[in-house]
Amino acid sequence: MKIILSGGGTGGHIYPAIAIANACKQQDPTVNILFVGASGKMEMKSVPEAGYPIVGLSIRGLQRKHMLQNVGLPFRLLASLGKAQKILKNFQPDVVVGTGGYASAPILYMATRQNIPTLIHEQNATVGLTNQILARYVNTMCVAYPNMKVYLSSKKMVLTGTPIREDFLHLSKKREAAHTYFGLTPHKKCLLVLGGTLGARTINESILQAMEILHAAEIQIIWATGHTYFVDIQAKLSKQQRNTVKIYPFIKAMHFAYAAADVVVSRAGALAVAELCVVQKPVIFVPSPNVTANHQTHNILPLVTKNAARMITDHEASKRLVQAVLQLLRSEAQQRVLTNNMKAWAKPQASASVVQEIMQLANTSNR
Repeated sequence: MKIILSGGGTGGHIYPAIAIANACKQQDPTVNILFVGASGKMEMKSVPEAGYPIVGLSIRGLQRKHMLQNVGLPFRLLASLGKAQKILKNFQPDVVVGTGGYASAPILYMATRQNIPTLIHEQNATVGLTNQILARYVNTMCVAYPNMKVYLSSKKMVLTGTPIREDFLHLSKKREAAHTYFGLTPHKKCLLVLGGTLGARTINESILQAMEILHAAEIQIIWATGHTYFVDIQAKLSKQQRNTVKIYPFIKAMHFAYAAADVVVSRAGALAVAELCVVQKPVIFVPSPNVTANHQTHNILPLVTKNAARMITDHEASKRLVQAVLQLLRSEAQQRVLTNNMKAWAKPQASASVVQEIMQLANTSNR
């Protein structure tokens, strides 16, 4: 069997695709998988690191705030469609799968034109532009949230959840190893700070300005700043603070980061929400205001309304975030309430559910 997986631009599109690929390999080790992404974007590095080949297209996303930058977009799109057609001809896939982002549009569209079975996965509570366009053409649409009928045809829709890495399961057994990995003191509280793939300026500034308070409270911190902010933040930490603050531009050993954490501060990208529901860590979300259709807020409103997570707006973060963190760290009762309520939203079998849909489509392939 041959499968093409496509999605990119951010980790929220790339890592679910990698999780799907891994799950396909688990079910059928002989499956041949090829990724298609956007040249120069993070998937061109992340996918090979995961052990899979990838081909890049020259496609770029629509720039909503800088329309003049879209002048060359039609030419990039035509070139990408042409290359996508050649990829399909050479690879001869049984199924083509898209996980969102503009990188997936050319290959999915050309696959539908050739009657190759196709599937898209939507991680967010609102549907992205690429998946909105593709939804009318593809065979199956896997979604992470219920009540998506307002955006998508219910006849094609399957509720699966968002695929995550298998090593996020059974974290309680990994806590001791996590403390050793990060050099943490086991009896002291640990805060995990996540700003998404690209980092989050508001979260970083809120934590940095309260560093003396957090240090005085003996809070250990594992902090993913994003590459843009890493050097500046590292330079502002005192030598003493660096003993208890483990700072990284990007955390690769996320299973250990989740295992070590007592409380998490995070942006509200769909992948982070899915992961946190499965690992069941008390979390304060600070949704980004700089995303299309305010989708990060929509991702977490169902959890917040059911007291399964806390939310502080980006605007309020500088004044409220750290006090909310300290309050939650000091109250194990509040932590238990959040994690217990979060269980209803966990979908640890999401990867297997998506693979089941892929295999069903493969059985209809004429290739």
